[in-house]
Amino acid sequence: MTKPKAYKLDPEKLKGASQSILPYLFGSNLHYTEDYEYFDKIKPYLDIPEEPKSLEELSQELDEKIDILIAKTIAKFECSKETAERKYEDKFDRIFDNFEYVKKHGEFRPKLTLSSGIGVNIGSYVSYVIKQGNNHKGYYTFGDKQTFKYYTPDKPNRLVKFFMKTCLSLVWVDEK
Repeated sequence: MTKPKAYKLDPEKLKGASQSILPYLFGSNLHYTEDYEYFDKIKPYLDIPEEPKSLEELSQELDEKIDILIAKTIAKFECSKETAERKYEDKFDRIFDNFEYVKKHGEFRPKLTLSSGIGVNIGSYVSYVIKQGNNHKGYYTFGDKQTFKYYTPDKPNRLVKFFMKTCLSLVWVDEK
């Protein structure tokens, strides 16, 4: 005759237990065997090790996971393919529309550029100019691009120039 297996209480599982289970737990010791009369009531709160899975069960789980990953990958490739085809068709539709416009009007459509009320359209980029009156000594700009100019009536001292360049990346340019 074999000795029945004894299981310990699992304190983590016991945290969510109702108070009605307490009389069954502390009526005896902290190890409970399967022949204990209230074993079915306290079984959810015991630390019972799971039986190891067989190779067939593990293999089946792995096959299921791989099948799911393959299905997801195929779906993503199909979506990517449809998106690429749609973009390709849209691009060529725009090209053909441009040629139809040229046939009809004899020239390509004019390119539209956006500029604000304080901006001036210069070539392929927009330059923003901010002035304080007509009398100015120079302007601040962002380095060499000079797409932004902030004119001031007074020339700043060295300390102001240093902090404007260090903190805001604005470089002073003398005009006069």
